[in-house]
Amino acid sequence: MRVPPSEPEREHAAELLQKACGDGRLTLEQFSMRVGLVWAAENTDELARATEGLGQTPIVGSASTVDKVVTVFSENKRRGRWRLRESRLKVFTLFGSTELDLREVLTDQDVIEIAGTCTFGELKVIVPEGVEVDLTGTVAFSSRNMHLAAVPRVAGTPEVRVHITTWFSNVEVVSRPYTLPKA
Repeated sequence: MRVPPSEPEREHAAELLQKACGDGRLTLEQFSMRVGLVWAAENTDELARATEGLGQTPIVGSASTVDKVVTVFSENKRRGRWRLRESRLKVFTLFGSTELDLREVLTDQDVIEIAGTCTFGELKVIVPEGVEVDLTGTVAFSSRNMHLAAVPRVAGTPEVRVHITTWFSNVEVVSRPYTLPKA
């Protein structure tokens, strides 16, 4: 008879995954998927599979570190592997279009805050499915939409807080499913 993992075993596995995400060995999307497996594991073998292959060496040179994104009369897309320097990302968009894809972001934070302004522009934030998102901020002559998949929150994933003041703009937050990396 297989015994289910204990709460401390699950917490330890989730901490290992969070550290791996912060070190650059897992993206936020990979972390979300694996930490979901940790909390769903019915035995220690399944728990071990959720943390296998992490290695101890961070991926070097795979991500640029970002603490602010400024877009003026332009288009600015932040996709692929990138690292958040702090838990707060500052965003300023003026007569432009900014897209932040958090699915491959590297972070060990419990909360990711995206804060700033969008004037005569658009801001789109893409998160992995199962990540909790809170969208707030002043909306003046603007639209604000959130389209998250109707899936349960993946335990252990960071909460994403988007606080944007908008004037004559469009702010959209969407979730996208996990996609396997191309070989």
